[in-house]
Amino acid sequence: MAAFVQIIEYRTSKPDEVAALTEEFRKAREAAGEGEAPVRATTGQDRDDPGHYLSIVEFASYEAAMENSNRADTTEFAQKMMALCDGEPTFHNLDVTQSMEYTR
Repeated sequence: MAAFVQIIEYRTSKPDEVAALTEEFRKAREAAGEGEAPVRATTGQDRDDPGHYLSIVEFASYEAAMENSNRADTTEFAQKMMALCDGEPTFHNLDVTQSMEYTR
């Protein structure tokens, strides 16, 4: 399995602004229709720690993630995102070793 996941752990007091920025980035990337993009992205708020968030960004491969990371629009997005964070985010880079989907 060649899939790759990046988990971005961060704190923010501006979650609505982060969500709007993320949606703006997604729309622009889809409109451009070029280069690698994430397969899926999910963001969750920690119920036990308000202001603590994790974004799980899935890519087809590590190489696809690195191509995405090297894009100018990704760099611009990351800079804007960091400006909305309360402190530095933490990145966790994971090679997917197992993935399951459950059915009822």
